[in-house]
Amino acid sequence: MLHGTKRLFRFGAFELDEETGELRKHGIRLSLQEQPTQLLIMLLNRPGELVTRREMQEQLWPNGTFVDFDRSLNTAINKVREVLADSASTPKFIETLARRGYRFLAPVETVDSKAPESLPASPVTSARTPALPTPSSGQILTSADELPQVSNQLARTLFVLLQIMYLCFYLSALAHLNASERRLIAMLSHAFWPLAVLIISAAIGIPVRLFLSSAVALRAPGLRRKFLRLFPLIFPLDALWALSPFLLVHHIGFGLALASTAALLYCPFAQRSLILMGAGAE
Repeated sequence: MLHGTKRLFRFGAFELDEETGELRKHGIRLSLQEQPTQLLIMLLNRPGELVTRREMQEQLWPNGTFVDFDRSLNTAINKVREVLADSASTPKFIETLARRGYRFLAPVETVDSKAPESLPASPVTSARTPALPTPSSGQILTSADELPQVSNQLARTLFVLLQIMYLCFYLSALAHLNASERRLIAMLSHAFWPLAVLIISAAIGIPVRLFLSSAVALRAPGLRRKFLRLFPLIFPLDALWALSPFLLVHHIGFGLALASTAALLYCPFAQRSLILMGAGAE
């Protein structure tokens, strides 16, 4: 690269213009302050390599600059991670090397920012850089790169509200077992097995919801990874309870019960999306 030439960095769903400092995701401009942007550019210029804390200090906080360097650097890195929806415990983009510095993990493509867009980008990777899995044409579930950027606090709040909703379902069903049994008999002519499934699933669901709520509220380490592993087990439980509006079909009618069930079937996917959007961040 010629001296003074500015480049365009592409990684995942993101694009960063070195000349203007503009960061975009799927073409939508994201807000990132100047120092975090400069830190990100340093990492993108050397993908897969260690960028030491001393190098960052010399470039962004040179001698004579009065600043709490450790705190300022940690704040800037956290801002970069937040806008990239990245996690320190399970990084996709920025890896922390304790007391040494940071390394950019994802493959990076770079092109001259003045070059025509039709020219193919030249991949710049390192042998030490782990390749991220690329979505296959058959992928159904949304990846983190495809989700909108929201604050971690908003994602946590919405996630906890969903857990409270499920807790209300479980507790209400258990508090009105006799009424639920009568409705099941009216619908199915017998209620032993459906009632047993209702009780067992509620007994499983209550501790699961309490665990997820407390883990999100306390920002438990590794929650994102744990939730994604639990998701195949949580999904059938949530899909089963999506049928609960039909217990009220005599009060709300078949149409509303069907609409409510359709909405509830989306809730497990909404929980997964909120975890990827920052509810599972530390």
